[in-house]
Amino acid sequence: MDFVSIRIITADVARLVAFYERITGVPADWATEDFAELRLPHATLAIGSERTVPLFAPGSARPEANSSVIIEFLVDDVDRVHRNLTEFVGDFVKEPTTMPWGDRALLFRDPDGNLVNFFTPVTPEAIARFTPRRTS
Repeated sequence: MDFVSIRIITADVARLVAFYERITGVPADWATEDFAELRLPHATLAIGSERTVPLFAPGSARPEANSSVIIEFLVDDVDRVHRNLTEFVGDFVKEPTTMPWGDRALLFRDPDGNLVNFFTPVTPEAIARFTPRRTS
């Protein structure tokens, strides 16, 4: 099994895609006006219109209803990224803070209210978690 993507359901695909393109620097690939993907090196962020929900199961997902998932991105320098986002992101939940597990994290909300975490490992243990393992 391979985890390949997470999909956000939204009432405004163009707005949310533009937001994620700006914060990631990755252009979206549009399949239709109701579905786009931002393909990053290790996973894909898919953004789908609420009009696509009935294709899966009517009423199974609702835009702007997330209160339990945090979408996380590993960045080289979370403090620099924070400075670059201050005029663009409207809802910072937590300024850059070093967390007990060794990541320096920045938490904010996207235009639909979904939580987004940009983080940089800063302790040796945290850095080791994200260093590719070498095989002999």
